[in-house]
Amino acid sequence: MTVFVYVNTSKQVGDPEHIKVFANVDAAEKWFEKNDPEGVVFEYEVLE
Repeated sequence: MTVFVYVNTSKQVGDPEHIKVFANVDAAEKWFEKNDPEGVVFEYEVLE
């Protein structure tokens, strides 16, 4: 299982807007369209 992670480097660690985690790429793309069209997301494996 993987998730997609976005890090807003202009925010401080601990700020609710610093990191966004998306369950799938579709959710990430939808969020990016509204909030940060120039941003990038990376895929990260969830450890069990």
